[in-house]
Amino acid sequence: MTAQADPWFVEEPPFEAPPDDDPAYRQLPANLEIEMALLGAILVDNRILEQVADFLDAEHFFDPSHRRIYDAVRRMTERGGQASPATLRDHFQQQDRLADVGGPRYLAELAASAIGVIDAVSFGQAIHDLHLRRALVAIGGEVVNEAYDSDLDLTAAGRIEKAEHRLFELATTGAGQTGFRPFVSTLASAIDMAESAFRREGSLTGVTTGFRDVDAKLGGLQRSDLLVLAGRPGMGKTALATNIAFNAARARVRERDDLGEVQEIDGYAVAFFSLEMSAEQLALRILAEQAQVSSDEIRRGRITQAQFDSVLLASRELEAIKLYIDDTPAISVSQLRTRARRLLRSQGRLDLIVVDYIQLMQPGAGRRPENRVQEVSEITRGLKTVAKELDLPILALSQLSRAVEQREDKRPHLADLRESGSIEQDADVVMFIYREEYYLERQEPDPNSDKHREWQEKMERVHNLADVIVAKQRHGPTGRIELYFEGRFTRFADYEKLRDGEPPV
Repeated sequence: MTAQADPWFVEEPPFEAPPDDDPAYRQLPANLEIEMALLGAILVDNRILEQVADFLDAEHFFDPSHRRIYDAVRRMTERGGQASPATLRDHFQQQDRLADVGGPRYLAELAASAIGVIDAVSFGQAIHDLHLRRALVAIGGEVVNEAYDSDLDLTAAGRIEKAEHRLFELATTGAGQTGFRPFVSTLASAIDMAESAFRREGSLTGVTTGFRDVDAKLGGLQRSDLLVLAGRPGMGKTALATNIAFNAARARVRERDDLGEVQEIDGYAVAFFSLEMSAEQLALRILAEQAQVSSDEIRRGRITQAQFDSVLLASRELEAIKLYIDDTPAISVSQLRTRARRLLRSQGRLDLIVVDYIQLMQPGAGRRPENRVQEVSEITRGLKTVAKELDLPILALSQLSRAVEQREDKRPHLADLRESGSIEQDADVVMFIYREEYYLERQEPDPNSDKHREWQEKMERVHNLADVIVAKQRHGPTGRIELYFEGRFTRFADYEKLRDGEPPV
């Protein structure tokens, strides 16, 4: 019995794909015509590949056969060969994969479909942009599926951080591939920087630290730089970082706007990520420093009416500074980047980021480096990427290893960076904070011994003295800078004996 004779048989209508604009049916972003046009142009003239090879990879093509063709063309040209339909046919025949690229006819069609005049860069960028859109669709799907997942081991906040990390990696894809720039454009940028420093009358091309001798050595905190300030516990690295953040936030500087007009800025905008201390503790430190009242006495309520009045007066003066504190513990680089960009959008500018400290940060959600050294290396590379992307300096604090305590000379070296990994490699500037007084006061000999007088003389020589050791600086000199440290108020200042105009050692 034929199908037509069967009374129960109902012939189904032929399948018709829904139109592309049907909301129930959406295709992944792709443009095969652009891919074909670019590949055809490259096959006709291999020199076109040089215009796109910097940012376009085989994986960026949507069609699998186009990926294989583009990859084969790159390999052939890198070996000095000529990529054409004929050479590609032989190449794929040897691998028994000619059918995977549509056969010799399709290779010939590609070359024949080449547009006479083609803007290869625009075509390549369009292909790359469509690849990013497809990746964004994939991330969105994964986020939705994982949100439905009933696994309780990963909290909702953890899932959000994981999604942020994926978006951060996608956003930074190819971020550093700027390619060659004409020297005349970079020269103009350098002249603008020099003019800005000249007009500031302080020889600064970066954000001020508020310390004369540190600014003289570094020229200020430079844009896109990662600066690491390291020290053992008790040396005062958090205090110094807090002082720098506050000094920058209250500084009055003159800058040129986009129209070339000179304007006076009432303080830099500073983001302080405090992973160790709460925002209230950090604010209390700054308040105590400005009021010149011990923070411990404020906390215990052991202050006089006059001191309390000083605290209130200082608080009113501090209300206007652009210092923003985030005390989220164990923050990741992707979270830091997201919050910094959010602050930049809401406030209109962001000039400096301070992180206290690197070893308390976490890698992105879903990332499980093999060991702590790799983990810290990933964090420092991420911080450097954020500094370049946002075009601002990042001052990140770091712990030093206990090996310092085992030496007679406890001045730190680059090798003492804890879980160093790539800290030394990624950082543009590495500074150490060292206070000999901290160690000497713990080595007090018997008051009745002959060595006690010698110890007293050493203590007088290093009393309130702190050394900032610039161990690495890509753009300038290294060396030692002396600062005055007043422990009672956790405050650093320019050292008195250098205020007569002598250059720092």
